[in-house]
Amino acid sequence: MTGSDADRLSYWGVVRGQFKKNRPAVWGLWCAVGLFVFATGAPLLALDQPFFWHTSEETGFPFFAALFNRLQFENGVDIFFNLLLVLSPLYAGFVLWRRRMGGLGLRAATGLVAFHMLATVLVVPASWLGVSNPFHREAPIVDFRGQEAELLASGQSVTAIFPPRRIHYRETNPERSVQAPGRTFWLGTDLEGRDVLVRMLYGTRISLTIGVVAVAIYVLIGVVLGALAGYFGGWVDVVVSRLVEVMICIPSFFLILTLVALVQDRSIFHVMVIIGITSWTGVARLVRAEFLQQRELEYTLAARALGLPGWRVIFRHILPNAMGPVLVSATFGIASAILTESGLAFLGLGDLSVPSWGGTLNAGRLEMKLWLILAPGLAIFFVVSVFNLVGEGLRDALDPKLRT
Repeated sequence: MTGSDADRLSYWGVVRGQFKKNRPAVWGLWCAVGLFVFATGAPLLALDQPFFWHTSEETGFPFFAALFNRLQFENGVDIFFNLLLVLSPLYAGFVLWRRRMGGLGLRAATGLVAFHMLATVLVVPASWLGVSNPFHREAPIVDFRGQEAELLASGQSVTAIFPPRRIHYRETNPERSVQAPGRTFWLGTDLEGRDVLVRMLYGTRISLTIGVVAVAIYVLIGVVLGALAGYFGGWVDVVVSRLVEVMICIPSFFLILTLVALVQDRSIFHVMVIIGITSWTGVARLVRAEFLQQRELEYTLAARALGLPGWRVIFRHILPNAMGPVLVSATFGIASAILTESGLAFLGLGDLSVPSWGGTLNAGRLEMKLWLILAPGLAIFFVVSVFNLVGEGLRDALDPKLRT
């Protein structure tokens, strides 16, 4: 039997084959990938710093320096995606090399993600335990558009290559406040004169990050607590079950509103953590039920008979076989987290410094402007629908009764 045949006959190979038969789910997956690509490449489409700048006195590439200028991009989410944009050729080369060597593999993919997270942690903070971070850069923002106009007006030569939209998502101009969609601003402007199209583009970063990070937090909490309750049973199961019941009794959105209201200087990371620590109950119940079933099967009894420690039986043997329902719940959870963040931003309880779709939607409600309502509303609807399609496809692929 060849490696490819063994892969097709493996459990996840069968799941992958069933998922590919679901065309709406495959379409949703490609749309999700496209959203991540757009989020990563947002500065390539809209930024007020040129890729290349040449005059009689200087030549440079301001675009790349601007990607890590904290006065240009003050939010850690932007730094994460900008770093991904810069390192994407390196990552693509690594993936192609691994595929030629026999496949990327889960460990290699996990290592790649861990490397990027570590690189982000090294770049974002202003200091490490009181020591100044050499990667943290703050430099005055140069108005290259104004310089270009002045040089051309004075008859001097200048060569400047800008992104298609020469504008930053935070750039304000009261003179163009609440302009309707037109040739210059395709989706109009908001109350502060900011380009809605550009803010929608960068808002994709916020929505995807909220969904992925918040879900990762509550999946981690739910998996650990559910695994402990299902494997050990007894008083551990009783304590975890009572804790789950208490959390379920409290309406999650109102609990999130309460916790967010208690935070004075809210950031997007506060919102992620709050959503994460209040939404783990469903995952915990799923994992507990799977562990109650799996712990009595032959392979678990054999692992115990061999004298393997409990943590190894839990995380190396039972958990991989209990992750199917968790993946489905996580996929639906991304859509739910995006809706929650948009709702918080709509109510004015989100991070006001980020281009959240919910904030734009709230501006449309206040100004009673249709374009400020339709653009973010349709974007939220599209993203939520995409992840729901992927979740339904995973659910059907993991269900043996629906396999054909």
